[in-house]
Amino acid sequence: MKLLRLIVPTALLALTAGPIQASEGTFSTPTLIPEIAVKAVEAAMEACRDRDTQVAVAVVDRHGVSQAFKRDRFAGAHTVDTAISKAYTAVSFRTDTLELREMTMPGELGYGIQHLPGVTILGGGVQITADGRIVGGIGVSGAPSGEVDHECAAAGIDAIQDDLL
Repeated sequence: MKLLRLIVPTALLALTAGPIQASEGTFSTPTLIPEIAVKAVEAAMEACRDRDTQVAVAVVDRHGVSQAFKRDRFAGAHTVDTAISKAYTAVSFRTDTLELREMTMPGELGYGIQHLPGVTILGGGVQITADGRIVGGIGVSGAPSGEVDHECAAAGIDAIQDDLL
């Protein structure tokens, strides 16, 4: 009986020690599920339609990989790649593209960023965060200005806020 009392706690300690050591070499990162990405795309597009604007909307995951996309029937052909690129840019640089626009003007330290492949420095790319961590990005392209694209993207994020808690 004494031996059993000694073995059980030792065995339990050994079992719990393994995963703790293994977890030091890995980490978990939250990301959006596709259904929530689609919900954000739909809400952003609806916000732009309410403003009589035809756009393309894309959501990427936290790594910049496309997760959901929709193009309104009269949005320009260029809006497809631009929406995806805006979302990717916001996630990649951890900064909304409207803010990046100011940081990458000629003469600014970030000027060269705009010449990197796949980067678009126009308003309309916004980070999607949950609990202070980036979980994705949304990009809107096709409105008359980057500010309107940004506002529509923000509406898409507002629509999923409760899902991100």
